[in-house]
Amino acid sequence: MNADIAKYNASLTPTDKEICDLLAEEIDKRLPEAENKIWHAHPVWFLDGNPVVGYSKLKHCVRLLFWSGQSFDEDRLKKEGTFKAAEARYTDAAQVDRKALQRWIRKARDIQWDYKRIARRKGRLERLK
Repeated sequence: MNADIAKYNASLTPTDKEICDLLAEEIDKRLPEAENKIWHAHPVWFLDGNPVVGYSKLKHCVRLLFWSGQSFDEDRLKKEGTFKAAEARYTDAAQVDRKALQRWIRKARDIQWDYKRIARRKGRLERLK
């Protein structure tokens, strides 16, 4: 695990740390080629400079975010924001369905919208994959 991400996780309550450690472990295992770092104060994984998945501690939960998640056709991922992102929220590690998480991570590699160049395109997204 990236040292900065390990530090982020270690700063959390034991329950939230357990959730985040599980998420980071699965994401690292399923996206070994991804660059990962703390971006905008949260752990994020990138493929070719494009953010695909990350998580953050919210007030009452941990949010797992897939930047292109609305295109995954997954009922358990909920729309987030005005672009193509979708999320799942957890308050306990037992809520994380590993099989679903693994499927979502595979889709994060295979289905991508170009967030890397969104500013250059003045807020317009284009599909990469």
